[in-house]
Amino acid sequence: MKNEPVYHIPLHFRKMENLHIVFWLFKDVAWCMIWKPMGLVMILPTLMIAVMIAWRTRKIVSELCHNLAITLWISANSYWMISEFFGFDDLTVFGDITYKHLAMIPFMIGILLLGYYYILWKPRHADQLETM
Repeated sequence: MKNEPVYHIPLHFRKMENLHIVFWLFKDVAWCMIWKPMGLVMILPTLMIAVMIAWRTRKIVSELCHNLAITLWISANSYWMISEFFGFDDLTVFGDITYKHLAMIPFMIGILLLGYYYILWKPRHADQLETM
C-alpha cells in the first residue's frame, strides 16, 4: 500500500462537501416534517453545492460521473418534495403516470450516467487512475 496513489481533497473542498451534507439533511428533514418554507429554501444551497462539487471534480471522470449522479438525485428528490408540498404529486400526467413519477427522469439519467461510467468508460480506461 506504500506505493498506492493517494487522492487528496483540499480542505476547503472537504468543508464544502460536509456543509453540503448538512443542507441536504435539513432539506430532507423539512420534507419529512412537512416544513415547506425550510424545505424549499434548502433546495438552493443543496443543489448549488452539488453543482459546484461536480464542476470541481470535472477532470476526474469517476468523480464527475458520481457527482453528477448526486446532483441529478438531489434534483429529482427536490422535484418530488415540491410535488408533495404543493399537492400535485398524485395528479395524472397520462395513463397511470403521475407528476411524482416525473422525478424518475433525473433519477434514470443519473443511473444511465453511472451505467455509462461502469460499463463503458471504466473498462476502456483501465490504465487511468480513478477513485472508484
